[in-house]
Amino acid sequence: MDDIDIETVADPKLDDPVLIEGLPGVGHVGKLAAEHLRDEFDGELIRRVYTSDFPPQVSVDDEGVADLTCAELHAVSADGTDLLLLTGDHQAQSNAGHYRLTDAFLDIAEEFGVSRAFALGGVPTGELVEEYTVLGAVGEADQKEELEDAGVEFRPDEPAGGIVGVSGLILGLGKRRGLDAACLMGETSGYLVDPKSARAVIEVLQHTLEFEVDFASLEERAEEMEEVVGKIQEMQEQQSLPTDDDLRYIG
Repeated sequence: MDDIDIETVADPKLDDPVLIEGLPGVGHVGKLAAEHLRDEFDGELIRRVYTSDFPPQVSVDDEGVADLTCAELHAVSADGTDLLLLTGDHQAQSNAGHYRLTDAFLDIAEEFGVSRAFALGGVPTGELVEEYTVLGAVGEADQKEELEDAGVEFRPDEPAGGIVGVSGLILGLGKRRGLDAACLMGETSGYLVDPKSARAVIEVLQHTLEFEVDFASLEERAEEMEEVVGKIQEMQEQQSLPTDDDLRYIG
């Protein structure tokens, strides 16, 4: 197989589509958001992207059928706004692979006339989040006002260390191609898959791109994660209680 192999599945006509990238990352925030949009709007698979920079493995479905690991692009119409959704289970395993893959994704986006892109991801806080804030980064300063109107915050020197992976390169390489690119990053603990943070990111997209989407399935996942968090907190509290051994040094 070549370093990158692109399989054409369908070639729909799209009207000024917006690229939405949601590959795995902190809290799986971007991945959850992109897959939610894909599922709610009945996305049409149009491209599969294979690369030797993905892990050497296959995915196996409920019927025991295996498929080589790949990234996928789906076309959806969100209340009349065409979206090109980039999803997958893996990112590249090398720096050069990140660049090659992002160039391939941007080539496909250009084929469909994309002029605007949003990379989605998470920002780790190191603690459980109660009020979810979305942080932003943009290719040009004049893009900030629209996102600030949607509730996005721009903080000096955050995220610390910059934005890595495809999300960062969508901004960097996209800017060099003249793409109007931004990154939306939902705050998340960084410990667990975070449907609530994914919802906060989607709500920014809703406001900016003017579409509506149902959140019922994300809310169900959020409730499941709350149960997990509750059990973790119970375990932490139990571990913090003093034992007989802990108390023997007294007296």
